[in-house]
Amino acid sequence: MADSDIRYYILFETYEHGLALHDLLSKNGIKNRIAPAPRAIQGKLSCGMSLLIEPEHIEATRECIALHKPMYYDIVPLTGQIKSHRDKYC
Repeated sequence: MADSDIRYYILFETYEHGLALHDLLSKNGIKNRIAPAPRAIQGKLSCGMSLLIEPEHIEATRECIALHKPMYYDIVPLTGQIKSHRDKYC
């Protein structure tokens, strides 16, 4: 699969942590979307919510996280998770 098929999912222990990071990234002009945690990573600790980050925004996201130190569990890169005919996110 091409690099453009990679999406980054930020996982959280609580929904509140996810909303806080969503707000932080948005305030810093970093595009992100609230999405369900993909089935491929169900075995990992997660509240079921994730933030979906496109590859072109991952470095800015990592820098923002390093600077502000918000709570999150993991950042997981996955390919082929988006099915445009069925997946619609905020």
